[in-house]
Amino acid sequence: MKSPQAIYKLFGYIKPHKFTFLTGLFFLLLSSIASLLFPWLVGELVDQANQDISSINKIATLLLILFGAQAIFSYFRIVLFVNVTAKAMAKLRSDSFSNLIKLPVEFFSNRRIGELCSRIASDIEILKNTFTTDFAEFLRQIIMIIGGIALLSITSFKLTLFMLCTLPVIVIIAVIFGRKLRKYAKDVQNIVAESNTIVEETLQAISTIKSFTSELSEIKRYGKKAEAIADMSIKLGKLRAIFASFIIFGIFGSIVAVIWYGTILIQQDNMSIGQLFSFVLYSVFIAASVGGIAELYASIQKAIGATDELLKLQNESPEEISEENTGTSITGNIYFNQVDFSYPSRKNTKVINNLSFEINEGEQVAIVGLSGSGKTTITKLLLRLYDIDNGSITFDKQKIENFSLHELRKQIGIVPQDIVLFATTIKENLLYANKTASEQDIIEAAKKANAHDFIMQFDDGYETVVGERGVEISGGQRQRIAIARAILKNPKILIFDEATSSLDSKSEQLIQESIDLLLKSRTSIIISHRLSTIKNADKIFVIEEGKLIQSGTHEQLMQKSGTYQKLATLQFKE
Repeated sequence: MKSPQAIYKLFGYIKPHKFTFLTGLFFLLLSSIASLLFPWLVGELVDQANQDISSINKIATLLLILFGAQAIFSYFRIVLFVNVTAKAMAKLRSDSFSNLIKLPVEFFSNRRIGELCSRIASDIEILKNTFTTDFAEFLRQIIMIIGGIALLSITSFKLTLFMLCTLPVIVIIAVIFGRKLRKYAKDVQNIVAESNTIVEETLQAISTIKSFTSELSEIKRYGKKAEAIADMSIKLGKLRAIFASFIIFGIFGSIVAVIWYGTILIQQDNMSIGQLFSFVLYSVFIAASVGGIAELYASIQKAIGATDELLKLQNESPEEISEENTGTSITGNIYFNQVDFSYPSRKNTKVINNLSFEINEGEQVAIVGLSGSGKTTITKLLLRLYDIDNGSITFDKQKIENFSLHELRKQIGIVPQDIVLFATTIKENLLYANKTASEQDIIEAAKKANAHDFIMQFDDGYETVVGERGVEISGGQRQRIAIARAILKNPKILIFDEATSSLDSKSEQLIQESIDLLLKSRTSIIISHRLSTIKNADKIFVIEEGKLIQSGTHEQLMQKSGTYQKLATLQFKE
């Protein structure tokens, strides 16, 4: 997204609060005018040195009133800008997250989670600081420069022309430095985002890292990024130091030159001492504004860069997710017709190759095959996490594309191989499947999944917090909670992807009976390496390299020489 477009879209978030924003700008203007009046009144005070005390007291009183007014103006300006920024950034955060979570799985397979987290957290924080402070200060400095030069011209046109001979040089150099600072600041920001990604990934896989004793290698990996951040920060710091030194030299050089020429004008009776005093203060104000405006400009440019990256996420095309209920229901008839599929990141590798099969309503179908044969991919296609390349998938003779994603996924339940629980209570994790489920529904689902007994052994029962990704309970317990969650969803189609892989033999035997009862009332697909769990399936599909090579019941397949018979012979010997 081009920067002007990014700025336009960003101001779209401020538009609903335009009255508050404009009021803040009004107080900003008043505050700037109050600042510009200060040098003039001080000059008047100096010129009254030889006058009566009442004149001096009068100007001193005006200065006190001015300070009080400026304090009030500054207070309202800050409060109003903070209110606008807080509300606008809250909406931006919400919209960014809303669009992000609606993006297809394909998007997340090509992006790093840590980077995305950094965009929503760090980049929006940069924008918040910019709109709360930097943007207002930038406008204030512009007003100070323009207003200051106008008042300088009124005070002494000759001295103003003299001062302006040095100003363009400072401005040009400030702009050049501002661009350099912006580039380095953006580079630092990108490296920080990369380092945040490393932290995110490391903490998510902390158990794996510790089990492989990889702590030192992760420390080195992060250390390299930390060193890169330090190097870039040092370069940025040197540039800022050079810039600050130049500004200091330019400012004080200009002030000395102004005082020198102003003294000559006083001797020529072309201005008073008070006017020179005012002129010097205005010059300091203008010089300080010129010095600060480049830094503020760089900060605003940095925020625009952050906006570009953030709004790129909003430009990604999301899936059409809607809770609108059209009443379309699935009975459970599934048909794959010559389906081809390759993952977007591996376009030249067919994971599903000319695959055709049919599942009738209420059937219990098992899919078996070696690892990497495409079994789990079939479940992803059924949930339409990915779109197929060729062929068609139909539910009840309607193409999968004709169903809204919300309706489709709502009627398909899955117990995946990799169980993910949220870092909250067992009850909340179960309710994730059905927000309206009653206490009794939750308990019944847990009992059917053989989970109720071990849940009640915890001190807090269903209010037990399972920890990040469920790390505080065992793998078998996580799987049974996931099964209970799928039962609570009460879907038309139920998929078990290695659902009993983490269970011991006793637990597997106990839960298998519940699963068998549960599957009788709905279409079910069981993916399993353990052939003992699928012996009673109505159909068994044997998949190899994305192709259907065998199908039939357990008894039928055992009578045919082939992959299934070999797998079964090996397993049942054990």
